[in-house]
Amino acid sequence: MTEMTIHYDDVEPIVIETDESTTASVIWLHGLGADGNDFAGIVSELGMPADLGLRYTFPHAPMRPVTLNMGHVMRAWYDIAGLDESSPEDRAGLIRSRQYIDKLIQGEIDRGIPSQRIIVGGFSQGGALGLYAGLRFEQPLAGILALSCYLPLPFELSMQISDANRNTPVFFAHGRQDPVVGLSMGSQSYKRVREFDTAAVFHEYPMGHNVIGEEIRDIGVWMRECLG
Repeated sequence: MTEMTIHYDDVEPIVIETDESTTASVIWLHGLGADGNDFAGIVSELGMPADLGLRYTFPHAPMRPVTLNMGHVMRAWYDIAGLDESSPEDRAGLIRSRQYIDKLIQGEIDRGIPSQRIIVGGFSQGGALGLYAGLRFEQPLAGILALSCYLPLPFELSMQISDANRNTPVFFAHGRQDPVVGLSMGSQSYKRVREFDTAAVFHEYPMGHNVIGEEIRDIGVWMRECLG
């Protein structure tokens, strides 16, 4: 069977700018099967000052077959065989998507935004990729968002975490009733990251695999702290 070609630039990312003068950037990654539109509407709910000049980028994952979903082709940052410790992880897919996220971050830097003014992360599979890429990025970031997700390849972190991001704020958020990525999976990932990054924090919310208003408000407060 011919392997499917993966294209990362088949659709341009959604970009929202809150002021004519951009001083900081947020790269927000969607979950499995969604696309960049999934969280574009959250910008107005975060309560960020308009004059802060934020640029939000919501990229679209490439189309690929996903083993967990019976091989159906959908937008996915990498393949998922299962969501338990015994399931193999798609290292090659993670590396390819990490390279794409690195490219997006570097693009913001090339446009004049210092790396210390860039937040990266997302929801579910997007949050997992944000953790994987952000903790390995070679320049210091402002923060990493890890919403309803887990840390991919956790035992590789000790060897691969970038010195530049050992003290980067990481916002973990997880639902107590999450039926997709269990709360224990999220909390274990937080504990693993916390071993190398004491600026990581963990929040639990009365929700499933989604986001709620209280969480969005907390994210806004955290973002303001990260960006001064």
